[in-house]
Amino acid sequence: MVDPSKRRTGKNAPPVTYPDIPSSIAPVPHCPELPVPTPPDRDQPPSGESSKSDTEEHLEDPNFNSYAAEERKPYYANPKDLNDLIRDLGLTKSNAELLTSRLKHGNLLDESIQVTDQRKRHQVFSSFFSHQDRLCFCNNVAGLVEAIGITCNPKEWLLFIDSSCKSLKAVLLHNGNKYPSLPVAHSVHLKEEYASVKMLLGALKYDEYSWEVIGDFKMMSFLMGLQGGFTKYPCFICLWDSRDTQAHYHRRDWPQRTEFSVGKNNVKWEPLVDPHKVLMPPLHIKLGLIKQFVTALDKESRAFKYPQDLYPKLSEAKVKAGVFVGPQIKKIIECSEFPKKLNRKERAAWNSFVAVVHGFLGNHKDENYAQLVQTLIKNYAAMGCRMSLKIHILDAHLDKFKENM
Repeated sequence: MVDPSKRRTGKNAPPVTYPDIPSSIAPVPHCPELPVPTPPDRDQPPSGESSKSDTEEHLEDPNFNSYAAEERKPYYANPKDLNDLIRDLGLTKSNAELLTSRLKHGNLLDESIQVTDQRKRHQVFSSFFSHQDRLCFCNNVAGLVEAIGITCNPKEWLLFIDSSCKSLKAVLLHNGNKYPSLPVAHSVHLKEEYASVKMLLGALKYDEYSWEVIGDFKMMSFLMGLQGGFTKYPCFICLWDSRDTQAHYHRRDWPQRTEFSVGKNNVKWEPLVDPHKVLMPPLHIKLGLIKQFVTALDKESRAFKYPQDLYPKLSEAKVKAGVFVGPQIKKIIECSEFPKKLNRKERAAWNSFVAVVHGFLGNHKDENYAQLVQTLIKNYAAMGCRMSLKIHILDAHLDKFKENM
C-alpha cells in the first residue's frame, strides 16, 4: 500500500492514482449493481461412477486387510509415554507443563493426563532424599530403587564418587549398563577432602550395602586414607616407591600392603572402604598415559606443536603438562597426521597406546590385552616416559581389573 503521509508534496508532485478494482474498494452495501458473490459449484462425479466412500469399497474388497483400518484410529499418548518423552527431551517442570498443555489442546493425550501433573512429579521420590550438613543425599537407597521398579541387589551396582573444588557427587552405576544411573548424593559446599567423603558414605549408609566403589586416583586416596600429593608410597595395593625411578621399569614385585596403620607408609586416616571393593578407573588411566606421552616429547618437535594447532582453544600450559580430556584424546587418535610427525620410538609408543585404548581401556577387551599392555610398557620405557602411578597400576596390578570393566 502507498502511505500518503510519506509521498512527495508540492505543486509539482505527481498525483496519486488508486486502482479501481473490486478487491480494493472500500466496503459498501450490496446492491443490484454489486450483488453478493456466490461460491463456485463443486465438480460432481458422473452418474455412472460409484459414490461410495473408500471405506465401503475396502469392506467389499475380499483382499482388504481389516488391520489397516484399525491402524487409522488415532493413538492417544498415556502418562508413561508422556513421561518418557519429557525425560528424553530433558525438559524442566515449566517446559514439561507447557508441552503437556499444547498436546492436550491438540487432543493428542489420554484423558487421564492432567496438565498440572508435572508440577508434582518430584513428590514421588522427594521422600527418599534429605538435606543435612550442606549435603543432599538419598536416605533410603533400597526404597528408591524399588520405587523405580528395579530389584535392589547391591552386587549389581557400583558407587561412583567424583569430587572437585566446586562439587561432590555420588552416582550408582549398574553393572552392564542395563539400567540408567541413579544420583544419590550431591553438594556444592563441601570441600574436596577426606572428611567430606566420610560424611557422604555415612549418609548413604554404605556399610549396609557395601557397593564396589570407583573414582579417580585422588578419590582412591581418600577412600584408603592415604596422604595426598607426591608421596613415597601412593599405591594402595603395594609399597611401590614412586621416587625410585631407576627400578620403575625393571621391578614389578613390590611388597604388598598388609595393613593400613595411621602414620605408617603414607597412611594418614583410617580406610573408609575395603581395598578389594575399590575398582580401577579406565578413563583416568587413559588420561595418565597420554599425559606421560606428551610430556616426554621434544618441546621443539613438530609432534609436540601439533596438539596446539589441533586444539587452538587449549592453553599452552595444558599442552605442556599433557592435560587432555576424553573427546580431545578421541580426536587425536582418529587424526592420521599426528603419527607422521613422530620419530620411530615415539611412533611405536603411540601405536601401543592406541592399541591399549581400543583393546583394553575402551568398551571392549581383546583376548591378548595383557600382551598389549606389556608392549605399551616396553615402548614407554624406550621412549623415556616417566612411570606414574597409573602406569604402575597397568604394569604391576593388571590382574586387579574387573572382567567386565
